Amino acid sequence: MSRRKTEMQKITFTVLAGLMGTVMSLHSAPAVAVDGFAEDLAFMQNHTDVVVLHRADAAIAVAPAYQARVMTSTFDRKAGPSFGWINRPVIEQGFLSEDERQGKLEEHIYIFGGEERFWLGPEGGQYGLFFEPGTQFEFSDWTTPPAIDTETYELVEQTDVSAKFQHSAKLTNHSGTKFDIGIERTIKLLSPEEAADQLQVEFGEDLRVVGYETDNRITNTGKNPWKSDTGLLSIWILGMYNPSPETTVVIPFRPGDEESLGPKVNDAYFGEVPPDYLRVEDQELFFRGDGTRRGKIGISAERSKGIAGSYDAAGKVLNIVTYNVQDSPNGYVNSMWELQDQPYAGDVINSYNDGSPEPNKPPLGPFYELETSSPAAALQPGSTMKHVQRTFHIHGTEAELEPLAQQLLGVTLKEIKAAF
Repeated sequence: MSRRKTEMQKITFTVLAGLMGTVMSLHSAPAVAVDGFAEDLAFMQNHTDVVVLHRADAAIAVAPAYQARVMTSTFDRKAGPSFGWINRPVIEQGFLSEDERQGKLEEHIYIFGGEERFWLGPEGGQYGLFFEPGTQFEFSDWTTPPAIDTETYELVEQTDVSAKFQHSAKLTNHSGTKFDIGIERTIKLLSPEEAADQLQVEFGEDLRVVGYETDNRITNTGKNPWKSDTGLLSIWILGMYNPSPETTVVIPFRPGDEESLGPKVNDAYFGEVPPDYLRVEDQELFFRGDGTRRGKIGISAERSKGIAGSYDAAGKVLNIVTYNVQDSPNGYVNSMWELQDQPYAGDVINSYNDGSPEPNKPPLGPFYELETSSPAAALQPGSTMKHVQRTFHIHGTEAELEPLAQQLLGVTLKEIKAAF
């Protein structure tokens, strides 16, 4: 662990220097969103096509041009809050030409925001997708593949509550292995009854709930099998949420000694997270989601309970993310920016807190993230891997939310609020 931290800290300083320089040259960081769902939807519809799924008062907004990402959701589409972080300056400017992108952040990635987006892993390492063959693990060579950055996903089916998208792509990893990939992403807005059934809980009559699931699949459409010694892929789902000083991420995990289960948490991604931002107990951890300090943590498959969440004490909103726990005979891809000794020892759950990495430098958002990943996909030609993530936003009084926090996350709201 100490070697990983040292290497990652070296990489981080290089990344941040380049990253923040490009951000500063592009625009100052946007403020935390304060608009409701209706305002965010109207803004997006002025700049891109949006597929709106709705059921009673609840709704979600999906952008096909942004890889069918769920941009935001609400339990009340007319007057309710907007749960996704929306990066308005980048959406307003639209896609830039190759010449216009030079020297700007968009040369590497378009950060549109959105509370649930489709990505592919690994990012770095000898099998990384974000570094072309012959390049270095440095920010100047880091490029998000167009298939998960700028390419539009085709809408092939739609109802009031669901939409299916498809896409095909050709990718090459850092080792030169080529992949022909079919991508399918189906988004479904859940009813309160379906949401309660998925979580195995009961919702009180006065709770306001929006829940949805995304069924994400990748298929090997090429002629050759994907092998671990030349690189495997994974489905990586990430969500950007609006931060607040009273938002705390909570991730329960399996207790046990590190010799058999490994570390309770991996906080080596951007340097060790200090105790005033990360608190680790025997069976759960608390991590700030306030958008004031850059940091990332990860939970291994051996530790994961298949669930992560956060609580916004100011807005009285409990946010829950779950995924389909499945066998992982080939492990989980490792995205660290280095030649890796263990390329399939990655994490299954991640959380990221945005923030200024050094004095007088703006954050990217700010925002915070909850993320899940599929196992590494060793697929034969024509074979498919599926990864399902479900997202729930539950609003109510603390008395109504208390039993849900205890049942789902194993902690009381009082413990969450007192974590820091």
